[in-house]
Order: sequence, then C-alpha cells, then structure tokens
Amino acid sequence: MSKRCDTIKEMLMMSSGAVTASTLAEKLGVSRQIIVGDIALLRAAGEDIVSTSRGYIINSAMKTADYPFVGAIACRHTDEQLREELYTIVDFGATVIDVTIEHAIYGELSGKLNLSSRYDVDCFIKAVEEEENSAPISVLTGGVHLHRLGCRDREIFEKIRSSLEEKGIAISE
Repeated sequence: MSKRCDTIKEMLMMSSGAVTASTLAEKLGVSRQIIVGDIALLRAAGEDIVSTSRGYIINSAMKTADYPFVGAIACRHTDEQLREELYTIVDFGATVIDVTIEHAIYGELSGKLNLSSRYDVDCFIKAVEEEENSAPISVLTGGVHLHRLGCRDREIFEKIRSSLEEKGIAISE
C-alpha cells in the first residue's frame, strides 16, 4: 500500500463527514482520477470505504450505535416528491442509511445514502439533477424502493412512517 493510500485512509478516518475525491486530490496534489484509483486499492485491501453523494466515508464511522433503532420503510413517489420524502425523514432527526430495490434480473440492489440533514439531501438531489446518466435507483422498479432508517427510537420511526403515509409516499403494509 502506498503512503498516499495510507494518508487517504487517515484523512477519511479523521473526518467528521464525507470527503470528496476533489478535496483529497487537492490536498495531496494529485488528480481526482488518481484518488478514485487509490480508493479502489484501499477497498481491494479490505477497507470498508463507502461512496456517497457527498464523498467518501469509512463505513465504520457510521456505527450502528449511532442508531439505537433501525427500521425499513417501503416507498413510492414521483420525481417531484423525492426531496419531500427525504426532508420528511431527516426533519425527524433520522438518517436515511440506504435505498434498496428488488430488480427482476439482478435481485436486490442497494445504494448507500447516509443522509442526515437537509444539506445532505440537497447535495444528493443536486447530484441526481446535475450528474450525467444519473437517476435514483428506484427508476428501475417504477419508483418502488425500500429505505433503511437509523432513528433515535421506534417512536420516531413510526412518526416518520405515519408522515410519509399521509403524504402518499410510504406504501402501507
């Protein structure tokens, strides 16, 4: 493993949030593409580095202890309701850990989100809107998807479910 890879790992471990490839590249005096390659090497070496819409994080930084309760909610919404769905969740103080779909060919597909604030949601939506060839994973299933939510307790989770049901976003069981 290169010294640069060790430095990247250390920077990610010391960060309180996600770090973009561009930020890492600037600090280390290399191109963004070099950082992407180094991240691949770190992953191949067993590091649990997650790519989010806000940048890279070491997955161990997202400890389950941060979420005394984790629950899942099935949702379906229009493109216009995406922000409303995610704002509803984070406004209750929860984290959108990931999104999962059931694909007819590939089976279960999921993507890490780790959205905990309106700022995180805005960054995610900006990436969806501005990145070429990007769309929410739920487009593959006509909008049906599952979110795992990290919450302070079950009561908060149920309040989120109820609010999303009222908005016609959560799929009632």
